[in-house]
Amino acid sequence: MQLHEVRVYPSAEPLPREEQLAWKLAALATDPVAVEPEVAEMVANRVIDNASVAIAAVNRPPVAHARAQALAHPRSADQNGACLFGIENSRRFDAEWAAWANGTAVRELDMHDTFLAADYSHPGDNIPPLLAVAQQCGATGEALVRGLVAAYEIQVALVKAICLHKHKKDHIAHLCPAQAAGIGAMLGLPTETVYQAVQQAVHVSFSTRQSRKGEISSWKAYAPAHSGKLAIEAVDRAMRGEASPSPVYEGEDSVLAYMLDGAEANYSVPLPESGEPRRAILETYTKEHSAEYQAQAIIDLAFRMREKVSDWSAVEKITLHTSHHTHYVIGTGSGDPQKFDPHASRETLDHSIMYILAVALQDGAWHHVESYLPERAGRPDTVELWKKIETVEDPSWTERYHTSDPKEKAFGGRVEIQLAGGEILTDEMAVANAHCYGEKPFARREYVHKFGTLTDGLINQDERNRFVGLCERLTELTAKEVTQLNVQLDPNSMTHTQRDTEGIF
Repeated sequence: MQLHEVRVYPSAEPLPREEQLAWKLAALATDPVAVEPEVAEMVANRVIDNASVAIAAVNRPPVAHARAQALAHPRSADQNGACLFGIENSRRFDAEWAAWANGTAVRELDMHDTFLAADYSHPGDNIPPLLAVAQQCGATGEALVRGLVAAYEIQVALVKAICLHKHKKDHIAHLCPAQAAGIGAMLGLPTETVYQAVQQAVHVSFSTRQSRKGEISSWKAYAPAHSGKLAIEAVDRAMRGEASPSPVYEGEDSVLAYMLDGAEANYSVPLPESGEPRRAILETYTKEHSAEYQAQAIIDLAFRMREKVSDWSAVEKITLHTSHHTHYVIGTGSGDPQKFDPHASRETLDHSIMYILAVALQDGAWHHVESYLPERAGRPDTVELWKKIETVEDPSWTERYHTSDPKEKAFGGRVEIQLAGGEILTDEMAVANAHCYGEKPFARREYVHKFGTLTDGLINQDERNRFVGLCERLTELTAKEVTQLNVQLDPNSMTHTQRDTEGIF
């Protein structure tokens, strides 16, 4: 592993492109390193994982509307094209619009994989645009895996080194260049072409974190899908020989200087050496529960602690001692009154650790639909308990959140439940059960089980077996088989399966 130092360079001090971060990322993507079997298996797990959450969300309004937009961009029978989740494989669509629809479906339930370090990320958001381009461009399963390994490697490296949220920038600014580089790796493009695509992807993907603040709207699900569209367009443009703003990270008027730490910015980005195995995907982790990642361990902890409380009305106060991020982003440190509003949107509720803790304590279960229903959020005893919960930043949990030691890294906290009469119940959990260092780490069996659970009642056993079977042979798939890597539903069980006239398209 090497540390690439990144800083701002004035125009009077030209920076050779080979020393620019965008070039380093492109070189990483185009380095022909063999994919290790363990890594390839995890890529297949994440393809299964993405399909699980996408199909579970297939009829939710944001997903249906994104699909309706994609349906307006079909490809003819004699053209290659990409598939849409739920739609029969015989119908094909423009890759960028398939990436848009499928990316929204994957992100809607907030239940796929995550990586947290200096910034936040959901690396599984790389899969929809790469799969769409693979289907349209005739890539094999081996090429798709190679591209996804590169995309994960790049996004994880950027997330480890460069904090976006400190400057109120949304985390797709690290996703879009990873998607572009991954597509380039998958298609076997030259380093120069990938370099230009990465630069365009960085330039156009910076946006604010207001999408995750206040009353959170469906744009939270659309944002990574938009990133995927931007990445595909960036690669297409670069393949036609067009250049992009350069140097996109280090330039005196570029993103480091005016969107991040300013003229004195200095970052160390950890990148693998040439020929070094790409294993970053193994550092990432999926979600067992449909909620913000910092809630995963707290939900599991709530299940454990609830057995000690027989009367919820006897609870006087609940305090969650946790990291800076959990306290200020999804806790009371955010200052968002919406996080205590029983009429808030689902997107807001899944970013309220107070709501999540209250429901998990009372129910002893978490469901991607039922736990967010308006009648569940508005239940009087839940609202009463919810308002008794506060979060507190604990420096020890913040330190563990930011440590570089993966075995010490923690995303949980300590819960104190104060009962009438003075008794205080205390317990803590560092990582969720499903985490790679948790009590029940997810492996292939758990991913397939999650797929079965989330698609239950939506697809039949034959379709389930067909799709999982393809994923289990992912590196061996021919280009034709990659075009079948999609979960199909009975059209009668879906909304928005035909082109409509509700919008512009």
